Amino acid sequence: MRNSFLSCQSTFIRAVFGAALCAALFATMSAHAQEKPADFASQVPLTLSGNGPWYRLELPLAVQLGARQAGLGDVRVFNAEGQALAYSLTHSDVQRRENQTPIPVKWFALYDAADASDAVPTIRVERTASGTLVEVQPQGEIEAGEEVLRGWLLDTSEIKAPLEQLILDWNTEREGFQRFSIEASNDLQHWQSWGEGQVARLSFADEVIEQREVTLPGQPARYLRLLWNTPNSAPTLTSAQLISASPDHLPQPLVWSQPLAGSTVKPGEYSWQLPIDLAVERVKVDISQANSLAPATLSARLDSNAPWQIVGGGLLYRLTQNGQDVLQDELQLAGRTVQQFKLDVDERGGGLGTAAPQLRFAVRATQLVFLAKGAGPYTLAIGNTAARAADLPLSTLIPDYQPQVLASLGIAQPAASPVVIARTPTPAVKGTDWKRTGLWAVLLLGVVFLGWMAVSLLRTPSAKS
Repeated sequence: MRNSFLSCQSTFIRAVFGAALCAALFATMSAHAQEKPADFASQVPLTLSGNGPWYRLELPLAVQLGARQAGLGDVRVFNAEGQALAYSLTHSDVQRRENQTPIPVKWFALYDAADASDAVPTIRVERTASGTLVEVQPQGEIEAGEEVLRGWLLDTSEIKAPLEQLILDWNTEREGFQRFSIEASNDLQHWQSWGEGQVARLSFADEVIEQREVTLPGQPARYLRLLWNTPNSAPTLTSAQLISASPDHLPQPLVWSQPLAGSTVKPGEYSWQLPIDLAVERVKVDISQANSLAPATLSARLDSNAPWQIVGGGLLYRLTQNGQDVLQDELQLAGRTVQQFKLDVDERGGGLGTAAPQLRFAVRATQLVFLAKGAGPYTLAIGNTAARAADLPLSTLIPDYQPQVLASLGIAQPAASPVVIARTPTPAVKGTDWKRTGLWAVLLLGVVFLGWMAVSLLRTPSAKS
C-alpha cells in the first residue's frame, strides 16, 4: 500500500509539474506572439508574385540599416491581421570565406604574329578526354622573333564551382599597370565577356606596392582567356590562382551602400561610423581628384573601446593613362563584422586630399523566406530593441527542403516607395491581461502544491518492517 501511495504521489507530482511548465512556456510564447507592426520602427509593404505559400525576399540594404540588433534579430513579417509569420534568414557564411584557399591552375601563352589583324589569337589545342589542356599552339606558323605575347589561357576545368577571384603574379622586371580583358568559355569556341582586369606593381619610395587580385563575377567556367589591351604588353606570368565558391553553398550577391561621410582624424588618417554592426566584404573610397596615388591600410573595430585591427589594404589611385581614366578605389575584406573603419594613407605620393573621402561598403545580400499565413497585404517590419530572434532553419520552415527548392518559391518585393518610418515605439499602458495572469496563477499554484506534497511526503512516517 505504501509503495502504491508513493507511486501515485510521484505520478501526480510529475503531472502537476509538467502542467505548470507548459503553462509557463505558453505564457512566454503568448508574450512573443503579441508583437505588432507598431512595435517596430520601420515598416515596408510587400507585393507577392508566383506560387506560395512560401515566398522569398532579398532584404534591401536600406531596410537592414534600420535594424536595432546585430544579425537582424528584430526583423518580422506580418499579415493584414497583424500576426507575425514564420520565417527564415539566409546569411552568408563568413567563416567559409575566411578559410578559402587559392587554387593553382595551369596557364598557357597566347602568341600571335606581330602583324596579325585579328584581335584574338587563333590557336590549336591538345586536351585530354576530360577537357584538361595539354598543349596550346598558334594556329599558323610564326617565324622566330615575329611572335607577340598577347595574353594567357587558363585551364580552370578542375574547379567545379563558381569562380570568385583571380590572383596573378608575373616577372619582377615588369612594373606598372597591367590591364586586360577577361573572357570565359566551356568549350574554347564560345566566349563570354567577364569585363576587364587590372593589376599593378609599383615602386613607391623604398617599397614595392602590388595589386594582384581581380574580382570575378562568381560564375563557373572551364577556361579563362586573358588578353592584354595592347600588343607587347602582356607580362610573363609566374603564378595563376583562383578562389571559388562552395558548390553547395553559393554566396548571395553583394549590395552596396550609399556614400558615407567620414571625418579627418589627422592628415592622412580618416574614419567612418557605420549605422549598425555589419559583415562588410568590400569598401570603395571616393577618389575625386585626378592623378591621385596612395598606398593605404584599412583598419576596423566594433566600437570605440576595442583596439583597431588591420582588415585590408592596397594601392588606391585615379590616373590618366593613354587618354583613359585608370581607377582602383576598392579594398577587399574577409566579411568581418565591424562598425567603425579607419583608413591610413601614405601621403608621400600626395595622398587623397585634406577632406575625408566618402566611403561605400558592400555586404552580402540577406534573403528572407516566410510562410504566408492569413490574408494579405503583408508587411516587413524591422527595428525593435526588445525583440528576440525568431527565425527558423530553412529545413524546419520548408518540409523536405533542398537548396534547389528556393528557385521555385514565390517572390516578395518591397514597395518602391521609401521605407515607412513609424513613430518610435513607446510602452503602452495596458489593462490587466487576465489570460496571462491566469496562466501564471496556475504555475504558482502548481509550485505551491508541489511543495505541499513534498512536505507531506517527508512527514509521513515510514512503514514498519
